[in-house]
Amino acid sequence: MNAEEPRQPSGEFVQSLSRGLAVIRAFSDERTMLTLADVARIAGLSRASARRSLLTLEALGYVGMQQNRFYLRPRVLDLGYAFLSSSSSVDTTQDHLRRLSTRLGESCSACEYDDGDIVYVARAAAESVMPLRVSIGRRIPAFCTSTGRVLLSAMSPDELDAFFAKYPREKFTPQTVTDEQELRERIAQVREQGWALNNQELDLGARSIAAPVVDTRTGAYISAVNVTVSTSRVSVEELIENCLPPLLETTAQISSDIALLSTQR
Repeated sequence: MNAEEPRQPSGEFVQSLSRGLAVIRAFSDERTMLTLADVARIAGLSRASARRSLLTLEALGYVGMQQNRFYLRPRVLDLGYAFLSSSSSVDTTQDHLRRLSTRLGESCSACEYDDGDIVYVARAAAESVMPLRVSIGRRIPAFCTSTGRVLLSAMSPDELDAFFAKYPREKFTPQTVTDEQELRERIAQVREQGWALNNQELDLGARSIAAPVVDTRTGAYISAVNVTVSTSRVSVEELIENCLPPLLETTAQISSDIALLSTQR
C-alpha cells in the first residue's frame, strides 16, 4: 500500500468541482446542519464560492436548506453507493465479516486508508453489544486505531515520515498515544507481528484487534479488519487468545477470495 499523494492541479483541473466536493465533505455526523459561514470556514472557501456551490448542490438535490441552514439530502448516498456497489472486494469482505461476527458474538469492521484516516467500508454489528457510533463511510484518524496502525505498518519509511509530518494527532482519551517515537515503535511491532491491538485509545471502554487483508499477488494491504469488544467483558489476554486466531483465519480467507475474484475478471 502506498500513502496517497495529492495530485497537483493541472490544466484539466476543475476548480468548481473541487469546491463542490469540499462543501459536501464539510458535513459530518457531528455537523449535520451548517450555515453558509460554517461551510465556508470548514471547507476553506470564500463565502461567495461556498454559496455558489451550495446553491448548485441544492438545485441538483444533494443539499437542502431549512431556516438558513444547509443539510445533506439522501441523494448524496448515491456517491458512496457507487463505490460500494462497484467493489467486489467489499462484497466479499462483508460476507466474511457477518460470519466472523456471528462466530465471536462481537462487532467486526473493515477499513481502508485514505488521506491520514481510516474509512469504514464494511461492518457487521453484533446484537446486545456496547453501542459505538460506527457506520459505513465514517472516517477516523489512522494513528489511534488498530486498523489504522495495521495499514500504516505497510508504509515505506518515507511514506511514514510524510504521514507524521502532515497529520495532527489528537488525544481522544487518556490512553491515546500521540508521541511520534512511541507510535513508530508500535507500528514497527505491528509490522513484525502482523496484527495490531488498540486498548481504549479511541473510545474508553472499547478495545480492538486488527489484521490486514492482503493482495496475494503484490503483498500490498487492501484493507484491515478488526474485532471490537467491551473492556468490561473481554480482557486484553482474552481478546488475543479468543479473537485473534479467528480474525487471522478470516483475513486470510478474504485475501484468498479476492485473489480468486481477480482471476475471474
